[in-house]
Amino acid sequence: MNKTDTSFRRGPLAVLLTGVFLIVLDFFVVNVALPSVQRDLDADATALQWLVAGYALTFGGLLLVSSRIADRWGRRRMFVLGTGLFVLSSAVCGFAPDVHTLLVARLVQGAAAAMVGPTVLSLIGDVYAGPQRVRALGAYATVMGVAAASGQLIGGLLIHLDIAGSGWRSIFLVNVPIGIAALLAAPRLLPDTRLATPRPDALETVLVVGTLTALVLPLVQGQGQSWPAWTWVTLGGSAVLAGLAAWRGITLRRRGIAPLVDGTPMRSRPVGAGQLGQFLLFTGMAAYFLVLALYLQEGRGLGPLASGTVFTAVALPYMAGTRNAARVLGRFGVRTGITLAALTFGAGHALLLAAVAEIGTGGSVLWLVPGLALGGVGMGVTLSGLVGTVMASVQPQHAGSVSGTSSTLQQVANALGVALVGIIFFGRLDHGMVDAFEASLVYLVATTVAVAVAAAFLPGRPKPAAVQAQEPAVATSSSAAA
Repeated sequence: MNKTDTSFRRGPLAVLLTGVFLIVLDFFVVNVALPSVQRDLDADATALQWLVAGYALTFGGLLLVSSRIADRWGRRRMFVLGTGLFVLSSAVCGFAPDVHTLLVARLVQGAAAAMVGPTVLSLIGDVYAGPQRVRALGAYATVMGVAAASGQLIGGLLIHLDIAGSGWRSIFLVNVPIGIAALLAAPRLLPDTRLATPRPDALETVLVVGTLTALVLPLVQGQGQSWPAWTWVTLGGSAVLAGLAAWRGITLRRRGIAPLVDGTPMRSRPVGAGQLGQFLLFTGMAAYFLVLALYLQEGRGLGPLASGTVFTAVALPYMAGTRNAARVLGRFGVRTGITLAALTFGAGHALLLAAVAEIGTGGSVLWLVPGLALGGVGMGVTLSGLVGTVMASVQPQHAGSVSGTSSTLQQVANALGVALVGIIFFGRLDHGMVDAFEASLVYLVATTVAVAVAAAFLPGRPKPAAVQAQEPAVATSSSAAA
């Protein structure tokens, strides 16, 4: 595909964003189905934890390896294989006769998501250049956030509709026709890009996957099990494995072989500071959706559909934020624009905190809307700006490595954020739901301030290509992707 074409190619982006939407949605949508799964399959609390944690574990643990293999084997082929495996595992989840089958299928789903995730960003770089790449990255950020914010609503709606008596199974079965459509279109619309990258070193691969598994597993399981000794031992082991992986990477580099974890691109200030900002941002995003759902459902007694509807007060402003991110950064510059957006996100949390302090678990949910909406706008501009800045600052040969690293950081940050907010929320729950939610919002404000501090290390001007597109173009691409 000729990246110098002036016309924007919507077809490739639609295919890629379909994959993104599915893998992000399935991270969040399962939460609303847990009570139904427990009743239908007689699942215990441990099984329910693994239903969530298993997906995150294989997703986060295999991202870097999948990215390197995709560069060597073919990015389109990896996207197609990952999407096909995701469709198959979703079908198995939907028809699972028992909880053990469901858990195994969720592990496979996570592995398939790891194959799709970083490949999408790399293929966006292959298909689009300059302002067109910005439009594509803006749509990517929009879809990713909307999938996360609307997971509660979509899951609640599907369970409420109970299509053909499918109940909770519909949240998995809906992936099948959508995924098949992407599979049929991918060979025709996506380029078959391959890079002359070295074969992943077996020892480094084991060390990297071991490091990520040892880090993510206790983070996603620790709170639910009251942090037993094995979680702390495993976290300590992850640090040891990380050191060994770094040592192996240095050894490979001395031999002239690019390691799996390549720190070269991160020496660039936009990439390094941008990835740090993404990591800090994601320590608050998944945690935000978790405690908000708990407050709405457990505190206010709303059902999955009603609480999901409240989430639209975040999702719609988020879309507006991503669509206007280029305009904001074009006016203020990368550093100032992202800093202001992160602080706006934090101001939304603060406004929500004030509303909850006023109404507690009673009163109209309309009191919550201003804080939710302001936070959604700030979150959209921040995420779109950070992703665009990072990906516009790397050379094509580093796109796979950087996208894999960014995706891995996001998953680890999600797990870390959920673990930290879990300690805060459940640690204060004895004092009441309102107190627990308020304490969590204080933590969330702190994460947005940390993002603003990281943004201070981004370049100011001249602005990278990531912010040179005009807002109407970003809106067009987002609408087309939808």
